[in-house]
Amino acid sequence: MSIEIDRDRYLKAAHAMQSGVAAEHARGSDDGSRKHLRVGINAAMVDHGGLVALLIAKGIITEAEYVKAIADKMEKEVADYERRLSEEIGTKVTLA
Repeated sequence: MSIEIDRDRYLKAAHAMQSGVAAEHARGSDDGSRKHLRVGINAAMVDHGGLVALLIAKGIITEAEYVKAIADKMEKEVADYERRLSEEIGTKVTLA
């Protein structure tokens, strides 16, 4: 696959995962305050971005390999949300 296709896969899966989070919140999930979540997200993004930049700069991975890997993992995250929500609701959930 091309890097553009993998970027698109990642963005589509990220949107679907966000829909899963919203659905769980609507069903009463209590996974933290807004400040707690934002601090955690920002810290994870900075740590992750720094590590990826270092690995690419050292020639350990390519940008294309990185984009493919995160697209694969985001699609797995979507599948996990779909499974959990399907079990809770009792009908097949497909996030998009």
